[in-house]
Amino acid sequence: MPILVMKFGGTSVANPDRIRRAAKRVGVEVAKGYDVIVIVSAMAGKTNELVGWVEETSPLYDAREYDAVVSSGENVTAGLMALTLQEMDVPARSWQGWQVPLMTTSAHSAARIREIGTDNIGRKFAEGMKVAVIAGFQGISPEGRVTTLGRGGSDTTAVAFAAAFGAERCDIYTDVDGVYTTDPRICEKARKLDRIAFEEMLELASLGAKVLQTRSVELAMRYHVKLRVLSSFEEQSDEAGTLVCDEEEIMEMKPVAGVAYSRDEAKLTLMSVADRPGIAAIIFSALSDAGVNVDMIVQNISEEGRTDMTFSCPVGEVPRAEAALAAIRTEGRLNFSEAIADRNVAKVSVVGIGMRSQSGVAAKMFKVLSDEGINIKVITTSEIKISVLIDRKYMELAVQALHDAFELDKAD
Repeated sequence: MPILVMKFGGTSVANPDRIRRAAKRVGVEVAKGYDVIVIVSAMAGKTNELVGWVEETSPLYDAREYDAVVSSGENVTAGLMALTLQEMDVPARSWQGWQVPLMTTSAHSAARIREIGTDNIGRKFAEGMKVAVIAGFQGISPEGRVTTLGRGGSDTTAVAFAAAFGAERCDIYTDVDGVYTTDPRICEKARKLDRIAFEEMLELASLGAKVLQTRSVELAMRYHVKLRVLSSFEEQSDEAGTLVCDEEEIMEMKPVAGVAYSRDEAKLTLMSVADRPGIAAIIFSALSDAGVNVDMIVQNISEEGRTDMTFSCPVGEVPRAEAALAAIRTEGRLNFSEAIADRNVAKVSVVGIGMRSQSGVAAKMFKVLSDEGINIKVITTSEIKISVLIDRKYMELAVQALHDAFELDKAD
């Protein structure tokens, strides 16, 4: 039988009624002739509750026990989904990560998938099981301990199973009905895309779009797993949602496919840093060791052997960044006059594979922002992306203006 993977996020399985609704969707696919692998998240809010209990019990917790507790939310959902399917006379059973087995690294709370065994589930399909309900987000380490894949890890679980079993498609059911040209809450003209290329989706996910976890898109692109993003709360058709696929499957590329934003950014500038080989390595090695996720980096032209170094990071990581920089300054490894933190910036990006073959996107973007009186603080580019750092108060205006300028509300 062909295999279909269906993943249901926390809002889609938030209570028994929603689990029944999701189970009916699974039953429809079984009736079409599929063997189905269902990946489930914990019920909405449950993971946060479990994390809170761990932190209340042990502020300096053992990461192995953290994973044992936090992974239990998915186990509950998997069992309830299997029971619901059985009540519908659909042969189903639940599987925890270790039962599959889904083998991971030993990095607790941030494990990476090493291998998925297909024999156990394959044998049960051969015996007549129609649905394997898998607890997402979890696996087992080489030491035999339960591990978790990081927040949003159920998306990665779903794509990994689709790749391992050669699934026809991986359907991600969530609380939105697809991937939009930008956030509909900010821009009422935002349009749902019928298709989007893996590379575009990867950029949008990494730049702030919350529809899919970045790692899941990376995995889908590597193994050419077709992804479809669908709503759990709307009637479905074969053309519903957004298909994330190879670039070759999209007939014609617009220069820009979408506008993404990240609200909680900060900009740090080190003033009067020595301009000599090795300085950047010292700065960014210290930030990396402190767990600071650096994004945009700009170095000004050197004057009299001194320069300014600017970088961006999530606003919540500014204290760690400041502490790391102060430490290497105290140690005498780095000399700078002061570190200035601007916590009131946002990142706005335009993304599109069509940029590869069409010129003028950057010029148009910068003119649009200029016409709106928005000053650009930092610019970074890639082959299919242009990102700017601006004052946070102008973020929504920038998103709307760019969406209009690139006519993303139009399908053609």
